[in-house]
Amino acid sequence: MELVAIGRVESPLTDRAVAPKQGDEGAPEAWLVFDARMAEGLHGIAAGDELLVLTWLDRAQRDVLRVHPRGEPARPEEGVFNTRSPDRPNPIGLHRVTVLAVDGHRIRVDALEALDGTPLLDVKPRLKSIDER
Repeated sequence: MELVAIGRVESPLTDRAVAPKQGDEGAPEAWLVFDARMAEGLHGIAAGDELLVLTWLDRAQRDVLRVHPRGEPARPEEGVFNTRSPDRPNPIGLHRVTVLAVDGHRIRVDALEALDGTPLLDVKPRLKSIDER
């Protein structure tokens, strides 16, 4: 299996300890900066679109199988696959965002909790209802 980064996140978030755990918990706007070779793949994406962004959480621990949800020691441990913890064997981040602007091979999005420099793996449109597809 081989994954290839298609770009990176450009964000004011640099410290995992103080970053929001989810986008709707005060995450800032950010840029998805795609490798110029990926520009053709962005055709059709426009402001207002909802996207699912997959990232590689490159600062995660990969040997974690049980965690206290949300890092709260008072909560009982859960299996990592029953949580949204970034620490997991394959640290793939999943982020739902709205496109604010498109500028060449850069896409400005709202509320992204990924840290600056986080590698981008893929971007997909949010599925619409069956009638809208």
